[in-house]
Amino acid sequence: MDFMTFLPYLIVMAGVTYLIRAIPLVLVKHKIKNRFLNSFLYYIPYTVLASMTFPAILYATGSKLSATAGLIVAILLAYRKKSLIVVAAGACAAVLVVEVGMMLL
Repeated sequence: MDFMTFLPYLIVMAGVTYLIRAIPLVLVKHKIKNRFLNSFLYYIPYTVLASMTFPAILYATGSKLSATAGLIVAILLAYRKKSLIVVAAGACAAVLVVEVGMMLL
């Protein structure tokens, strides 16, 4: 793709990104007092992060079995309130064990 074709796409994306951030600042001038709306806005970053991360987890490895094993181990370690490093290392170790086990079979 040459630069003259790419430039309009870049300008539109920059404008959309700017508007998404600027419009709420312009329209909402006071503190939001609605409990439902506050709760909804509080959980949006977590749901967006989860919806972006979950598909990547399932397709990051060579097989669905090892990805599922890593996911299960990560969920169990996170449920037990382990640190992020422990959760990531445990998930990687589970994927490694399953991948090596599948190669040996």
